[in-house]
Amino acid sequence: MSTTSQDETETKLPLLVFLIVYPVAMLGRRVLGIVSHTGEVFYMLAQASRWLWRGLTLKRYRLGKNAIISQIVRIGVRSIFIVMIVSGAVGLILALQLSPPLEEFGSKDKVANIIAVAVLRELGPLIGAIVLTGFAGASIAAEIGTMVVSEEIEALEAHALNPVRFLVVPRVLASTISMTTLGVMSSFAAIVSAMVISILVLGIPYETYMDNMLMQAKQVDFWTGVAKGGVFGTLIGIIACTNGLRVTGGAAGVGRATTYTVVECIVAIVIADLVFTAIFFALELF
Repeated sequence: MSTTSQDETETKLPLLVFLIVYPVAMLGRRVLGIVSHTGEVFYMLAQASRWLWRGLTLKRYRLGKNAIISQIVRIGVRSIFIVMIVSGAVGLILALQLSPPLEEFGSKDKVANIIAVAVLRELGPLIGAIVLTGFAGASIAAEIGTMVVSEEIEALEAHALNPVRFLVVPRVLASTISMTTLGVMSSFAAIVSAMVISILVLGIPYETYMDNMLMQAKQVDFWTGVAKGGVFGTLIGIIACTNGLRVTGGAAGVGRATTYTVVECIVAIVIADLVFTAIFFALELF
């Protein structure tokens, strides 16, 4: 009996070790991968900032205005239509969803107060950033990844042309500028659509809606959204470029980089939004 029990114990030990060690090893691998990739993103941001500073301060390092403008058109201008549609739809949804519960308390006209603050502080730049991630972030990663696969990056380096200077900086600048502007446009579309549906369908007078909105919304709400838009745009551009430049494995690698870019950008945007909110709350800017 003792021999049988000992054999059973020896059989169970490897299984217990596997059940304990394997999840810990997987978790550690994931954590190390996240930390390593985060370091790559920050390193790319530092490199892009260094080349941007050189371009602004040293005449021999030009930024390439035509490249920046073409990327702004590609990333920002072509995103305006879809951002306005999505933001306008969100404004309609908010107005229709908020009206019934507020009406129970006799405060249906307060729809304007809630929507103005929510859109200017949060939803405007957040919706614009998520749309831009799918519209432009994935495209940037796929484009640069394809250049890596086709060895165009090596050709640039062979001609003493730095890929960060000529590929990353214009795209990061364009995404930052575009997202800052798109955040304002997104907020405008949501507020206007909510106002129209509130006046035409919910029966809130125009004067009442405008008075409540202007009474509630402050300049700090607007500038909060603008600051968030700029940071979100920088995150989209730098993450997309980093994933594009680290592509390996041919066409499959390009597909993975595109997928990772969308997921990572959305996660980074939400976390950055949380950090902004915590800072503004601590500084009592609300």
